Amino acid sequence: MEQLRVAAGDGRLTAEELDERLEVALTARTYAELAALTADLPAARQSAAVAPRQVRDLLRFERRGGGVRQSGQWVVPARIEADVRGGSVKLDLTEAVVSYPTLPIDVDVRGGSLTLVIRPGISVDTNDVAIAGGSVKFRAGTDKPAPVTLEVQVSGQIRGGSVVVRLPRRTFRQWLTRQPKPYA
Repeated sequence: MEQLRVAAGDGRLTAEELDERLEVALTARTYAELAALTADLPAARQSAAVAPRQVRDLLRFERRGGGVRQSGQWVVPARIEADVRGGSVKLDLTEAVVSYPTLPIDVDVRGGSLTLVIRPGISVDTNDVAIAGGSVKFRAGTDKPAPVTLEVQVSGQIRGGSVVVRLPRRTFRQWLTRQPKPYA
């Protein structure tokens, strides 16, 4: 779906073609059906100075104290491992470029937290997390109905910490000007 949106933004698809292809993408059952949607698109013009983004197989966080935050437009790898002692890991998936339909996250957090900031269309499964002296919290609105574009499967262990799944928050300026919450 992201490739189709980029193609429409580059002028390689009309608005009508984009709507038709997105509808097919949402109902596709196989990868072959998805591949057929982008097979006939002309190649995107790339700047010589900009290298294409590479999809990594593994993104590993190993921290002792402190925290790590992955946000903005980043390419989601095939798998994530987080080994954190006395710190926090925050993965913001709202603007992330999704490469695979599932994202396994293996965590080992002691005295810290794992926060997943999601958008509608991302489902999170935390059934395989062993928690000792901690909690798993799904904040309000994380179950909004939308076609699932990414399934996050969290496994591992949390000792004396927490896993929080939530939607993005408003900035102070958005709150002050009474703008609606994202994905409200």
